[in-house]
Amino acid sequence: MVQKIKKIIKNPIWGQLRDVRMLGFMVFGVLTLLASWSGVNVIETNFVLQKQIAQLDQQNQLNQLSNSNLKLRNEYYNTDTYLELTARKQFGMGAAGEKLLLVPKSVALAHAKELPKTETSPKTNDLKDLPQYQKNFQAWMSFLFHRDS
Repeated sequence: MVQKIKKIIKNPIWGQLRDVRMLGFMVFGVLTLLASWSGVNVIETNFVLQKQIAQLDQQNQLNQLSNSNLKLRNEYYNTDTYLELTARKQFGMGAAGEKLLLVPKSVALAHAKELPKTETSPKTNDLKDLPQYQKNFQAWMSFLFHRDS
């Protein structure tokens, strides 16, 4: 066992490791790695903080828009238009000199045009025969164009 250790120590690589220049180069490499790692950590921390700042700025802008919306709503509540509409709706009141005309439903429907009855969306029975991607497309079209299924 001792012979093996002596043989390993006599290897020329061990001689190079004991050289001052080689040790200095290794220490320089380790210090470079440590500085690089520290720089990466600083960059990562800066990125996280910038992301938090951006989120807080967006929240601040959203709050400012909400505040301005509330101010406009409060100004609307102080207008005569709002007071008139509220009086009409809640109390059934009208302006001076206005007359209320009540038209029976049968008279109103007699003068109304009939709407054409066209079916715009496929029936649910037809959807059973379609592939899944077409069912999905039809569902989206119904949703986007407010069609009743």
